[in-house]
Amino acid sequence: MSHMINPLATPEQLYQRRSFGALPTELQDAIFFSTQCLTQAAGLLLQLPQSVTAQANVLLARYWLVEPMMSYEFSDISAASVYLTAKLSPYPRSPRDVALVYNYLLSPSSTFFSPVPSEESPPPPPSNIPSDYYLPEHLYNSFHTRLLKCEARILYSLSFDTHVSLPHPLAITYLQALDFLNTSKSTISKRTLAYLNTALLSPQMLYLTSQPNALAVAAIYNAAKDVGAKMPECEWWEVFDVDREELGFLVVGMRSVEGWGRKMREDVERMRAETDRDKRGGMITRRDVEGELRRRGLSVGNGGHTGERSSEEEPVDMEAEMARRMDEKMAEIEGSA
Repeated sequence: MSHMINPLATPEQLYQRRSFGALPTELQDAIFFSTQCLTQAAGLLLQLPQSVTAQANVLLARYWLVEPMMSYEFSDISAASVYLTAKLSPYPRSPRDVALVYNYLLSPSSTFFSPVPSEESPPPPPSNIPSDYYLPEHLYNSFHTRLLKCEARILYSLSFDTHVSLPHPLAITYLQALDFLNTSKSTISKRTLAYLNTALLSPQMLYLTSQPNALAVAAIYNAAKDVGAKMPECEWWEVFDVDREELGFLVVGMRSVEGWGRKMREDVERMRAETDRDKRGGMITRRDVEGELRRRGLSVGNGGHTGERSSEEEPVDMEAEMARRMDEKMAEIEGSA
């Protein structure tokens, strides 16, 4: 049965990550969300099965549980987790394939994390300029070096334990045992798997705190509520070795990801815009995070602690910063009038 369970994060690890991490909590969440989304996008373009991409998401979350987020560029760690997981699967991808996909996703021609359209500002037509994502040989060699370095760091940090048991097969098996709750097999199965895939983005790191059987039961419960399926009147989740308290926590955690994800997209777009006003959307970088920290009067090095001002940098004058932002806002209003 060991192949059906995962190593879980300890309470001490979760506490230290939040309390003594090198970044404020909201920045950690923005980095985690955008990088996990980037990993999913890369998996799609590399034509990897979702099972492989989901394992890469889990390995990435485990790595950041024990290593500082600012140690390496976020996109490089994402690429290394995808490359490593695919290498261990029946669907390996070459370093050049990975490099081309990530070079495109990080280019201006990519629609990854493009600004959310609104009625006032409809989305511009997508551009496709090959020169934006052309990869010269010297840039590929640099990426390849970083890829192998990050892959080795992930393996070292995880003590070479890359086993990941996903809840997706268990969820389908449980649905079969429940006779698909007397509803459409396709509808409830797709909804269940959608919840399991969304849970990969959760800031509560549900895949690191709960075993696959509990995740599968929570996803079935949420899917049944959504499609209006009639669940057994007894405490059926206990048959699958899940107690009520854990089920309630996971149900709420999975349902909260959608609203939280919208906020994260807004935060990432804001940080990107404040770092470079000519850029909108796209993947968050360490430069964006460092700029946000400077605006808050904080500093960070590679894995260093925040909350202390750098002795080599001048402290930020918050009143002057606020006045500067107000001036910029007034200029924007006058320009649009």
